Amino acid sequence: MSKRSGHLDDLLAAWPYQFGEVAARKVAGKDGREVLQLRIDLGVLQMEAVGRPDGHTPGGHDTVYDQLLAQSFEEGEDFELSDDRRSEIDREFVQFYHRRIAWLALREFRRAIEDANHTLKLMDFSSAHADDEDWVDMHEQYRPFVLFHRTQAEALAKVDAYDPEAAISALDEGLEEMHAAFARQGCEDEFEEDDLVLKIRAMRSTLLAQYSLEPPLTQQLAEAVAREQYELAAELRDRIARRTSQKAR
Repeated sequence: MSKRSGHLDDLLAAWPYQFGEVAARKVAGKDGREVLQLRIDLGVLQMEAVGRPDGHTPGGHDTVYDQLLAQSFEEGEDFELSDDRRSEIDREFVQFYHRRIAWLALREFRRAIEDANHTLKLMDFSSAHADDEDWVDMHEQYRPFVLFHRTQAEALAKVDAYDPEAAISALDEGLEEMHAAFARQGCEDEFEEDDLVLKIRAMRSTLLAQYSLEPPLTQQLAEAVAREQYELAAELRDRIARRTSQKAR
């Protein structure tokens, strides 16, 4: 019986790594299920497309977040994030990061949004229950980055759906969330010059120009007030009120 080869030479040679490029692909697993592969400098990461990226079900749950949420209800006031639990949270953050950037590279925006939302929920849970401030800060510093990915994905999903106005709204909402995250971290003075913020604003300007869109009514109102065009400002306030009333119905 011949000895099975364990090397990946052929796979890596057929899919060369390009520095600075996020290369991902969907392939069929041995049983036909969809799996996701991400080419990295030293090889290939293969991830499950559904559930936790490594395919594990911690304690019978889809993810560590789901497991910890259940345990927090069971244990009540005795619940705490032990070293082992924090280690598993760290692993899950990394796994969902890799899959999120793979989805973005494949323009699977809805799935990127789902993974970003999972990371944000896990971050919220961790920050609420951890008593190690340094460990919390280590993760919270990446909240704007996760929000950046989610904002990008939401806006691009709207563009793909031929709804550029909704894409602009998604970018504006994302900027507001990112600003709030900077403020919570005491870094509000860094917000305006942050690279991620500048990229979102550049994307917003490009969409406005590409689709010949007017700025949102709230922005038009602010500009009218600044220019002391009070009649125009009153008209814009009325339009905003009517639009808000229509959405509430």
